[in-house]
Amino acid sequence: MQKKNYKESWVLRVINIKSEREIALMKEAGHLNYLTHEEIKKHLHPGVTTKELDTIAHDFIVKNGGTPSCLGYEGFPASTCISVNDEVVHGIPKNRKLKNGDIVSIDFTVRKNGYESDAARTYIIGNVDENVKNLVKDTEQALYEGIKLIKPGIHLGDISNAIETYAHNHDLSVVEELVGHGIGASMHEDPDVPNFGKKNTGIILKEGMVLAIEPMLNLGGKEVCMLEDNWTIVTEDESPSAHFEHTVAVTKDGYEILTGE
Repeated sequence: MQKKNYKESWVLRVINIKSEREIALMKEAGHLNYLTHEEIKKHLHPGVTTKELDTIAHDFIVKNGGTPSCLGYEGFPASTCISVNDEVVHGIPKNRKLKNGDIVSIDFTVRKNGYESDAARTYIIGNVDENVKNLVKDTEQALYEGIKLIKPGIHLGDISNAIETYAHNHDLSVVEELVGHGIGASMHEDPDVPNFGKKNTGIILKEGMVLAIEPMLNLGGKEVCMLEDNWTIVTEDESPSAHFEHTVAVTKDGYEILTGE
């Protein structure tokens, strides 16, 4: 996700249109991203540390011919962003042990064959309250509410509006300071993809665009702040937050999720 404040209107510079070959290469990177999430999932239990999970992800990516792009990106000190409970994004893996009742968002970018793939999931550790369970379920569904609209000719704002509408209909707030983004040979490319907006606004999607779409939704208010480590973003009211993301290509007739199975 873009580490920036995004509340202004759409900003457009140059949007890279990918060829079929490039999208095929991005799909290889995306598949490794998917497999890495599946590997991490095997190790999620009370008592595991976020640093241990980061090491598992790093080693799995490297072993399978990829590069963990988050490591060193603008000085980020780990291969994954691991955010727990009220941490929205950019949590730095440490010796913190996960415990029963936590939710943990794991977000990372995998580079392979010169192209990036970006995906995030929020996992439930043990038993959580029903409202937290719904937060996780509805954040994931909000992602798919946006994705299912993707096809050439629609406005980017249609995706943003669908995510926002679904979130508000399920009593969740939308983080506005952080947005999704284009992706390709670079981790962050144009356009920005906010999770809020109006229908029929923004750029018109074209075949070959590739977007990282990633709702970040809170159980409480939408306001967030940054911790002193200059990376971790938390909710101001300490309410739980969830985050899901896929890298998605715009195809001739619709879309293809590149970070799926």
